[in-house]
Amino acid sequence: MINIPDVKIGIVAVSRDCFPKALSKKRREKVVEECKKINCPVFEAQTLVENENDAMAALNEINLAGVNALVVFLGNFGPEGPETMLAQKFNGPVMFVAAAEESDGDLIDGRGDAYCGMLSMSVNMLLRKLNPYIPEYPVGTADEVAGMIADFVPVARVYIGVKNLKIISFGPRPFDFVACNAPIKQLYDIGVEVQENSELDLFASFNEHKGDERIPAVAKEMAEELGKNGNTYPSILEKLAQYEITLLDWAEKNKGASKYVVFANKCWPAFQTQFGFVPCYVNGRLAARGIPVACEVDIYGALSEFILQCATLVPATLLDINNTVPKDMYEKNAIDGYRQSDLFMGFHCGNTASCLIKNPVMKYQLIMKRTLEPDSEPNISRGTLDGAIKDGDVTIFRLHGSADGQLRTYMAQGEVLNVDPKSFGSIGVFGIKEMGRFYRHVLIQNGFPHHAGIGFAHCGKTLFSAMRLLGVENIYYNQPKEIPYPTENPFTR
Repeated sequence: MINIPDVKIGIVAVSRDCFPKALSKKRREKVVEECKKINCPVFEAQTLVENENDAMAALNEINLAGVNALVVFLGNFGPEGPETMLAQKFNGPVMFVAAAEESDGDLIDGRGDAYCGMLSMSVNMLLRKLNPYIPEYPVGTADEVAGMIADFVPVARVYIGVKNLKIISFGPRPFDFVACNAPIKQLYDIGVEVQENSELDLFASFNEHKGDERIPAVAKEMAEELGKNGNTYPSILEKLAQYEITLLDWAEKNKGASKYVVFANKCWPAFQTQFGFVPCYVNGRLAARGIPVACEVDIYGALSEFILQCATLVPATLLDINNTVPKDMYEKNAIDGYRQSDLFMGFHCGNTASCLIKNPVMKYQLIMKRTLEPDSEPNISRGTLDGAIKDGDVTIFRLHGSADGQLRTYMAQGEVLNVDPKSFGSIGVFGIKEMGRFYRHVLIQNGFPHHAGIGFAHCGKTLFSAMRLLGVENIYYNQPKEIPYPTENPFTR
């Protein structure tokens, strides 16, 4: 995939001047060796920070090396002022981690007291209003610290991506989808740029691409992707190819100062009558390349998809938390490990990448056809990609700007079950532990909309840490049954 940050980790060791510098240097070298063993490349800065001048020299060294994510390593107690100054002046995500003591045979000259140093660092961190990434238990041996650094990589990828992202939207949200509202200030608060455009801008650009010499090659690629069984409407492919080229050109011309681009586009009801197709299949194709295109001008949905792909390095999708699983389907499939209320169907018209769907087939948007072409063969409603979503691990996630001006986010890990959903669109049967309570006391209680980003891996650990690093305070997840939600009626348990 393209459109995803390449993280270059740098490690800088620090040393309190009343402790041996050699101890911190030796421990840093061991950490770097362990990182190599787990295929986690790290730039090892040679500057060892004892004072402010050292901090500036280290900053210059890592900047010249192209480091965009920094690990500040307390090999011993560490100088709390210079080390936090280094973090303050570094333009990117910062992790603090400390060395554990190594042997009971070396607790005089070889004792580093970094366990204590992390506490002093935390005071200076708060004084400077810094928000670094700190692992759950940030003290460890070389191999343990290497593992923590590996965990930091996807968190840093999310952070760097969000801070360099532009969301391009076309059209206002449909009246019936006010739930997909997008208060802009909260996006600027976390560093995201937004470019809102009219549907007419998109339509004009689409028409300007008519006859583009690239169209035949893209249409051929689409036909090959769909295959003999999936390419049910070959005559629509040239229009879809024209639309795909339009979006890619727009992204390139309007990226501006940002490095990464996603879209949130109007896709109904006037889209079909003017463009002559539905854009779902193209949305999925671009998502497969790392450029999510959210439906219904869902700006925060596009952001959520982008965050998921940065966390997992796998294409994401945007689905409605749509409908319950019927009792007879639950019983016939003998679904173990889940109550019926733990299940729901995730659905959208056909916007999920073909690589995430079993036996994908080009079809038409049934709901739109009922309205626009009720008595004729599908024409302007063609362009969806139908099929059951592949079973496997998933994380549902959304970062959203709420009506009260806050940023709120949720995440819950689960799976797509190997159950035939017996319906249309891109759809799957999802199982998430305690989903019924999560649905009521997180999603409904906090005003989250029906659109959820779907990541195709368990990435809750990364998402939680990334949201904290971005300064999001309202973070929700599915509580186990033993822990009630604040709004949950205790007499119903």
